[in-house]
Amino acid sequence: MEDTFFLALLIFAAGLLYSSVGHAGASGYLAVMAIFGLAPDVMKPTALVLNILVAIIATWHFFRAGYFSWRIFWPFAVSSIPFAFIGGALSLPGSYKQVLGLILLFAAYRLFQFRHSEATDSAKPVPVL
Repeated sequence: MEDTFFLALLIFAAGLLYSSVGHAGASGYLAVMAIFGLAPDVMKPTALVLNILVAIIATWHFFRAGYFSWRIFWPFAVSSIPFAFIGGALSLPGSYKQVLGLILLFAAYRLFQFRHSEATDSAKPVPVL
């Protein structure tokens, strides 16, 4: 019973933190469930449902505050739904984790480099590459 309480508490915290920056938190839910040793067959649908729930709540709050635009939303929705199914059907090779890791390290390096230079020059544009 104690483990269930801490699992729920950590999942709630992940959802709260992720939603505060505009994300729904699937990676946080998956990380918490992995720490608690849940089976992948349980983790995947649970993270999906939680992700959808948090995204709906955030969308509702943006809509009520007047920050939601159907004109901007519909092209993203129309294009993302079929591509999500295509991406889900892809089978990636085992080396994708190393490639993804290198890309994320490069992104972190660029972000740090930009933050460091921001302290000396606040008028500098955001770097793309």
